[in-house]
Amino acid sequence: MHCGVHVIVVGCGRVGSGLAVSLTAEGHSVAVIDKNERAFRRLKEWDGQRLVGSGFDRDDLEKAGAERAGALAAVTSGDNTNILTVRIARETYEIPNVVARIYDPRRAEIYQRLGIPTVATVTWTIDQVRRRLLSDDVVHEWTDASGRLTLVERSLPDSWAGRPLSELEQPGRLTVVAVTRAGQPRLDARELTGQEGDVLHLAVLDDVLRELDAAPARQPGSGTLA
Repeated sequence: MHCGVHVIVVGCGRVGSGLAVSLTAEGHSVAVIDKNERAFRRLKEWDGQRLVGSGFDRDDLEKAGAERAGALAAVTSGDNTNILTVRIARETYEIPNVVARIYDPRRAEIYQRLGIPTVATVTWTIDQVRRRLLSDDVVHEWTDASGRLTLVERSLPDSWAGRPLSELEQPGRLTVVAVTRAGQPRLDARELTGQEGDVLHLAVLDDVLRELDAAPARQPGSGTLA
């Protein structure tokens, strides 16, 4: 996903309001839905769209721009509300990037396995949700002193689900260091088969990094994410 995406945030608590402000500052258009009009007091100097309503009401979602949205985050205080909202967003409006905030980590893991991106409260930060919403962006985690070697985080493209993660490697250029799967970090990434929702941690040289930044994922068989 690139700049200029329309994002719907359902829930205007501390999390939702912070996410709305952050995304707007990055150049995205944002609509916030909350059932309580008083919740919008957290957005005093924010000029995005505010809508009193429900995240699983189709009329409210359409007023918020669901038919043109590129991402939706459901971050209310209710697990069921958040899951229902992202399912409607994905299945009815085909919004490509969705994430649900879940309070129960056990339920979060179940939904992850069903292909519904979730963030459990115990690990929650605004940045984590933002990374999942802007899943085509390459997140830079660390760069060495020479500027040539970088550790990056990238969501596994859907086209790579079911393929060995070892096939992503480019000897001397790109190494799969680890994978986060269903919220759990794993260091045996090279022995694993890719699953939907995997987050890859890659060590790459600067020329490969430029390719990752500039191009979408190729189809399986290309041997690279760039």
